Amino acid sequence: MSYLVDFVNVSTVGLETSPVAGALAGLRANEARYFKNKYDHAFTVRPAQEAPDEIELVRRILHDERGIVINSTPLEATTCFVDNIRWTFVFFENGLEVNVLYALDGPAPKRAVGFKLSEGMDVPDELGAFKFARQKSKLAGVIRGSYFVIKGEY
Repeated sequence: MSYLVDFVNVSTVGLETSPVAGALAGLRANEARYFKNKYDHAFTVRPAQEAPDEIELVRRILHDERGIVINSTPLEATTCFVDNIRWTFVFFENGLEVNVLYALDGPAPKRAVGFKLSEGMDVPDELGAFKFARQKSKLAGVIRGSYFVIKGEY
């Protein structure tokens, strides 16, 4: 069942099994606010078992591009299409968010994978090679983020 993420009244619905559920809910709400403010798009997520295509796409890109395997259970996922960009998000039990920005056309289409760490979680071993920048969010506290550019076609 889909869940429309409310960024005014932050809820841990769907994320309850995470040890950092509150911070992960804030991170998810932060994304919802971004999409509403920038694109007037309602950010809706689905439980992982209802989103196998999104989870497989993220898994395949991480593996093929960098040999990364996330050692945490996916809880929720979604794909948004805005301004001819496909954004795919997976929220993991350990507090990690992985997002894939994939422009569908253009002379030099932007394509990247982003990682965001919920406040209170350690950097997962599989992402230890990345440097994380810090950003403050009213909804999510301190977000640590990093990214890499996608070279292949997906």
